[in-house]
Amino acid sequence: MRRCLEFILTVRRWIYDKKIKAVKIGKEYRIPYSEYLRLVEELDRNKVIIYARVSSKDQEKDLHTQIEYLKKYCNEKGYDVVDVLTDIASGLNENRRGLNKVFEYVTNRKIAKVVVANEDRLTRFGFKYLNKLFKAFVEIEVVDGKKGFKTPQEELVEDLITIITSFAGRLYGFRSHKRKRVIEVVRSLLSG
Repeated sequence: MRRCLEFILTVRRWIYDKKIKAVKIGKEYRIPYSEYLRLVEELDRNKVIIYARVSSKDQEKDLHTQIEYLKKYCNEKGYDVVDVLTDIASGLNENRRGLNKVFEYVTNRKIAKVVVANEDRLTRFGFKYLNKLFKAFVEIEVVDGKKGFKTPQEELVEDLITIITSFAGRLYGFRSHKRKRVIEVVRSLLSG
């Protein structure tokens, strides 16, 4: 009952402040259906999901920093965060659980925006194609916050090591000394 009263008082205040168009009939106000639809659409425009990703398990701290940064950003913008989706995987990996869930939200039109820290958090390559596809359904909002995150060069090095590890594992076997040696050589070449 109390919530109902609070809601009525809020609607009246919005009518007086001209935030809602209403027609006064006697002592009562009537809100046109078109105004109702506008309000519902406006509420839906604030529904967003956060997507955060790091390349490896040892970056889990960076993942939490990224999530907190994005939550704070969304809170400041007044967004209604529906879900926070994460992945610990290479940006080259196309079969990420969190990314697949993002696609589900987008194609079912359950949200208005996908909020990410950087373009490469969503995908390492092909962001422009993904953005074109998403625009048919939602908007991708890139915060572009670099504070506390890896540089694109560091991420690229880690992705290259991930790719080489995967191929070396297939070629030599995952427990092979040759595989370990290949990874060590690549690390030294990339970091030197």
